[in-house]
Amino acid sequence: MQFNGRTVAVFALGGTIATSSDPATGGVVPALSCEELLESVPGLRSLGVALRIHEFRQVPSASLTLDDLNALHSAIKEELDSEAVDGVVVVQGTDTIEETSFHLDLLHRSDAPIVFTGAMRSPTLPGPDGPANLYAAVLAAAGPWLRGAGCVVVLGDEVHPARTVQKSHTVSTAAFSSPGSGPLGLVAEGRVRLNRPLPLRNVLPAGQEMPVVARTARVALHTVTIGDDGTQLDLLEGHYEGLVLAALGGGHVPERLVPRLHRLTEHIPVVLCSRIANGPVLTRTYSYPGSERDLISHGLIPAGDLNPYKARLLLHRLLATGCTERAQIARVFAAFAP
Repeated sequence: MQFNGRTVAVFALGGTIATSSDPATGGVVPALSCEELLESVPGLRSLGVALRIHEFRQVPSASLTLDDLNALHSAIKEELDSEAVDGVVVVQGTDTIEETSFHLDLLHRSDAPIVFTGAMRSPTLPGPDGPANLYAAVLAAAGPWLRGAGCVVVLGDEVHPARTVQKSHTVSTAAFSSPGSGPLGLVAEGRVRLNRPLPLRNVLPAGQEMPVVARTARVALHTVTIGDDGTQLDLLEGHYEGLVLAALGGGHVPERLVPRLHRLTEHIPVVLCSRIANGPVLTRTYSYPGSERDLISHGLIPAGDLNPYKARLLLHRLLATGCTERAQIARVFAAFAP
């Protein structure tokens, strides 16, 4: 398929896809420019897509900050508001791609798709996957198939919504999945083949899509384990503005943690998630001390099927934009529930 007359903005942030060997250490470090990356992609020019290149950052994705992501959102919005581009590709490391794509998906209001991609194998290894992923991402961003889909992740020719995508393997080129739903689509034969209609999207309420620069918010993430004595929870009070609790199973904790959690809810919002990578946190099944019904009755806010990392990003954004009332926060999280 030809895309003559279509324009895609490409924002490069670094990551494995842009690495080369460091002679001093023998390891790989981000080094390649966005233009060098695009030049390495066979057949890309034959698509006929005009590319607007932005050398945005050159860092491992673990070193990206929320300030970086807010700046990226502003830069992408400026491009889309100019109506000079039809879609956007973001190239970055895969370590945090499920979080960065979700963060921008909360803020992105245009119908133009934002396609995140990267690589699991560096260009220094046999069979690097970066060029194929970049080709698929540009094709997906230029075409009509993903308009209205918000932010998606394209790796290994699979298309995953930012809402559901998770990195599920440390080294495999098939590292990304969408537990419970599967990929949204497949890039094949020069097009995106959708497996189902585009999912309904949730974005933040008006007024919370842009950061409040003067306000900071610290949100802790605590994962509950067997034998957890709650000492870490005691250390949070007075130091954090919010907490995401990655609970056992469908949303359960040892009974001895309940008084500590109840005390925390009197001062900060506490969001209840499951530490399991698949399925929603329950709300009305179990009723023993430490169960999800017990915790919700003590003020915890259920996060639906959001995993703890994405729930933390949503809570952070709400707090950073001045949404601090428990009832307000609960309404937003309820909107994200399946």
